[in-house]
Amino acid sequence: MQQQQQQQQQQNTTDSAKVAAGKKLSENERITLIVDNTTFSVNVSMLTAQPETMLGRMFSTGFEFTHPNERGEYEVAEGISRTVFRAILEYYLSGVVRCPPTVSVQELREACDYLLIPFNANTIRCQNLRGLLHELSNEGASIQFEAFLEQLILPLMVDAARQGHRECHIVVLSEDDIIDWDAEYPPQMGEEDCQTVANTAMYRFFKYIENRDVAKQVLKDRGLKKIRLGIEGYPTYKEKIKRRPSGRMEVIYNYLQRPFIHMSWEKEEAKSRHVDFQCVKSKSVTNLAEATADPALELDSAGNPLPQRHFEISHEPDAEPFMRPDALLDGEEGAIGGLPNGDDIGLLGPEEPQ
Repeated sequence: MQQQQQQQQQQNTTDSAKVAAGKKLSENERITLIVDNTTFSVNVSMLTAQPETMLGRMFSTGFEFTHPNERGEYEVAEGISRTVFRAILEYYLSGVVRCPPTVSVQELREACDYLLIPFNANTIRCQNLRGLLHELSNEGASIQFEAFLEQLILPLMVDAARQGHRECHIVVLSEDDIIDWDAEYPPQMGEEDCQTVANTAMYRFFKYIENRDVAKQVLKDRGLKKIRLGIEGYPTYKEKIKRRPSGRMEVIYNYLQRPFIHMSWEKEEAKSRHVDFQCVKSKSVTNLAEATADPALELDSAGNPLPQRHFEISHEPDAEPFMRPDALLDGEEGAIGGLPNGDDIGLLGPEEPQ
């Protein structure tokens, strides 16, 4: 009997949940939210008053994708702690989120991004000013670099793509930098096709390593590959000209440390689909007839056979191999210890009779 009552009660709860899922919520109705195994009872009108947030969209009129569980409760904000969610609910009451002392600013920032809560100086109150300003700087750097990317960097990338390149290397110069290369003796720039953009604001932006990290993440999010950002020397103007003893002229340039961006729009594994295998003849002998055959002759550049080198190897365990003096070529170093002089040869002594 008791078991039938429990089943009936559970059935009634399920039916009521289905009815709640199929009907539109009224503005004055209270609902139960479950976050981190904790229940929060809130008024629907409080959430729908902020329609730009995720919770405001979930329970707004006409939203059909919000369904309660069998008890009529709504499970939301998966992965967010109850402490952070309690602080975020304050935004719906006062428009301000106060960061709890036990919560890092980064954790609060991630929760605000997930729930579409504005994260700025007007909506966030935090005791840790360093952490707050760091997150605000990251947000500002991301917006600023997006503008640099669209206005200054993307045109250079498109120009490189039109020339058939698969990557782009850009050096950021200051507007005050003077570039004066000698037309006859330009600086050696290596193999990379380097492009430049003169913009003092972007030059100052890349002065901070944190901004370079933000820019790298933005480029990753835009689908680019093989991203490198850093500081490198860039030649600006010639300082002096030297003449080498061989008579060749050498131009010395003045180098300035300037930020650079390197990225590619091709996958790294697609760089080359052709692999060259170098055929190297094995030094090991696996054929008995080949092992007993005469060794192959070594030829010089003219095709003439080179004199054979002879070595005497002692079978004594402590003895070391040495090269016979009469087998050395003119001006050639020995295989061990270099070329002996006349005095050293005399010290070798006569050969023992066989």
